[in-house]
Amino acid sequence: MLRLRLTRTGKKHAPTYRLVVCEHTAPIKGKFIENLGYYLPVQSGKPLVIKEDRVKYWLSKGARPSDTVCNLLVDQKILTDKRNIRYAKTTTKPESSTPAPVVEEPAA
Repeated sequence: MLRLRLTRTGKKHAPTYRLVVCEHTAPIKGKFIENLGYYLPVQSGKPLVIKEDRVKYWLSKGARPSDTVCNLLVDQKILTDKRNIRYAKTTTKPESSTPAPVVEEPAA
């Protein structure tokens, strides 16, 4: 299965990312099929530059974007709905509407 994902490049404390198409089993810094653009999260202004026509081509061929890439494509208005990131879930205990019954012990 093909994936659209980010590959980190750049220096320490100054990350830059390439948006690439690769096989889902390929290592993160391994071989990729095509470079589709880059993402500069530290820079203000225009941090994401992509080849929109190529991204749409690969999506039509069945490539699936990672969660982060999906959210970036939604910001660029290429996709329509954001994907919830798995590790951002909050856990809360459900409140019970009825209290637990109180059991009285008989006096001896």
